[in-house]
Amino acid sequence: MTNDAHDHRDRILDTAAEQVRRFGEAKTNVVDIAKAMGLSHSALYRHFRSKADIFDALAARTMAEEAELAARYALADGSAAERLRGLVVALHRSKRAKLGNDPEIHGLYRRVMIERPDLVADYARRMTGLVRQILQDGVARGEFRIPDPDVAAGVVRDAVTVFVHPAHVEQAVLAGLDLEPRLQAVLDALIAAFAATG
Repeated sequence: MTNDAHDHRDRILDTAAEQVRRFGEAKTNVVDIAKAMGLSHSALYRHFRSKADIFDALAARTMAEEAELAARYALADGSAAERLRGLVVALHRSKRAKLGNDPEIHGLYRRVMIERPDLVADYARRMTGLVRQILQDGVARGEFRIPDPDVAAGVVRDAVTVFVHPAHVEQAVLAGLDLEPRLQAVLDALIAAFAATG
């Protein structure tokens, strides 16, 4: 894909996101997006097959942004424990902020996560890989003692899913629960379990 085509796709996604924010997902269609861009709807079909394809791409872009956020912690300096904690807490806060500041896009993202398990599986692989990278670095530094970093990364993923999955975050917010203290306690337990002692 050329840079121009990539830029055009990004502009379509930006416009689609604005239409979803203004009118909601159900009332946003390809014709409306095209009109807002001053284009014919056939021009959009050169880049996306359907409205669903546009919405899937919006969700995928949100996932990519979260992966970039997580990668900053995986690549940062500092102890593995601090970076692991920072990564998971940042994701949790990002999901809460998205729900509070951008509820229409959060709703679209949540729905796509239910309907597109392939996107979710790819996202989970990327995130688990970043966690594994931090754990392996902790082992290399002598900070962690972990026999199998692949298994340990999966344990972290499973242990924190309730704190970072959009549906769980939404339910907690609706119930008036602040999950961050519980998340910190889970991270304390994981880090203590991984710590190289003795």
